[in-house]
Amino acid sequence: MFSFLFKKENQLNNLIANYLENLAKTQEHFVKAMDICLDEGICGEFAFLIEQTHKFESKADDIRDEINYLMYSRALIPESREDIMNLIEHVEVIPRIFELILHLIRTQKIKIPNFALSEVKDLIRMSVESCDLMIRQIDLMLKNKSGIRGLMTTIDHNESHCDHIERSLMTKVFDSDLDPIHKIQLKELIIAMGEVSDQADRVSKRVNIMVLKRRV
Repeated sequence: MFSFLFKKENQLNNLIANYLENLAKTQEHFVKAMDICLDEGICGEFAFLIEQTHKFESKADDIRDEINYLMYSRALIPESREDIMNLIEHVEVIPRIFELILHLIRTQKIKIPNFALSEVKDLIRMSVESCDLMIRQIDLMLKNKSGIRGLMTTIDHNESHCDHIERSLMTKVFDSDLDPIHKIQLKELIIAMGEVSDQADRVSKRVNIMVLKRRV
């Protein structure tokens, strides 16, 4: 009985690890797409990288379904099942935001003005760093290792810095002489970009709570 449950839990941990690896690949293609967009504009390679981002995001959905199926096959006690399901639901918001950002740029043909380029790159860099730290945090939790709270502190700091960049960008956009429609497009895009670090911070805090609950 106990060996059966142990095997199930190992399978679950492996699936979650696969999910996180897939998230990292989704993020990698998102970053490449944004680099191309910011350096060369909307082009064929940008469109290809959007499709690659979507491919890995769709694969993540398939892995999530496997995780849900396994959890309902008595892999964990009900309380732990709920925690893991809620965690995955919060994590999967991030690749959806990646796709949203890329599709906003492609469908609305948004051009990032030169005065915003540097801060947009900083916003993406810090947001991606937070996602990397979040993935490490979940990995540490699965392996029952320490260091989770320190990562949470760094993610929280990044999120505050991203908020500062977001506010600065908004001010510059609406102080500029850009067309009003362009300003509204950029506003929507900047909000979506800022949501990446916000969501990574929410997941990070959830992971920390899960670890604290284990010690009770």
